[in-house]
Formats: sequence, structure tokens, C-alpha cells
Amino acid sequence: MQVTPTALPGVLILEPQVFGDARGFFLESYNRRAFAQATGLDIGFVQDNHSRSRQGVLRGLHYQIRQPQGKLVRVVRGAVFDVAVDLRRSSPTFGQWAGVELSEDNQRQFWVPAGFAHGFVVLSESADFLYKTTDYYAPEHERSVAWNDPAIGIDWPLAAHGIGAPLLSDKDRAAVPLAQAECFD
Repeated sequence: MQVTPTALPGVLILEPQVFGDARGFFLESYNRRAFAQATGLDIGFVQDNHSRSRQGVLRGLHYQIRQPQGKLVRVVRGAVFDVAVDLRRSSPTFGQWAGVELSEDNQRQFWVPAGFAHGFVVLSESADFLYKTTDYYAPEHERSVAWNDPAIGIDWPLAAHGIGAPLLSDKDRAAVPLAQAECFD
């Protein structure tokens, strides 16, 4: 597994070893021992999630203020632009973001530690998005930061993929700017 750090300490791009031939491919999508050796993190995941969304759907920027979740995310069909935003006020990178394209072709994974907001936009016709979490979903603790907050300045690749205004849930339309968000210490 190849591990590439991002500009945000702790946020990692992971590229598993893919064994392919004329029949198709095989990859080990998660192995706790290999993950720990490659990243230095011994993580216990408690929940797996799967979402399917159509092109232009933007989900996020989500986080849980209590029971914060670390997330190991990947795409098994289609392509997304995936983003992590540092919400730890004591961090020198507070309010900064890192993003990566995840697709069925590049097989990349993205590690988003607890203390970060997470979101993605679907670039392909549709995308199946999988993620493992380090804590259980707790809707009473879920919060959202506005995806387009200029204080964060995420460079979403919408126009490059023919996407006008992204498709948002009611929850994401009601998200607050970073200046009003409940954040971590």
C-alpha cells in the first residue's frame, strides 16, 4: 500500500496494491495489520456505509461533534471529488481543506481522521461510495458546515465536469458557515 500525506497532518491518500490481468483485478481493500504498518494507525472500525448518488450530488461537509468519526472512504463505481476540512480550533491547519479524486479506476482511498468535516461531489454519471467509520452514526451529534463557505474556499471541480449548481439535501442547504460552526478544541 502506498501512503501519500496531504497538506493536512493525519489526512492520507492510500493506494492499495492492485493485481490485474485480462480477467480483471484483485485488491485487498482493508487489512487492519497492513493499514497499521503503512500508516502507523491501529484503527478499530465499527460501521460500514454505502451510498449511491447521481452526478452533481454534493454530500457534506458533515461531522459529529460528539462521537466523532474517523472515515476510510473509497469509490467502487464512478468518480467523486472527496474533501476533508480541519475543524480542530487548536490545529495550525484549522479551516483548511484537502481534496482528492476517488474513482473505480484509480482505486484510491482517503483517510479522514476524527476532528475533520467530510464531503464529496459526484463527478461521474453516478457513484457508489463506501466508507468505514471509527464510531457509530449519532444523528443528534451530526453537524454540517456549508460546502461553499468562502472562508474555507474549497475548489470544487464542478464546471470541469459539466456540473452547474450541485444537488444538496435539505440538511446541507441549511449548513452553517465555519464562523458559526460548532468545532473541536
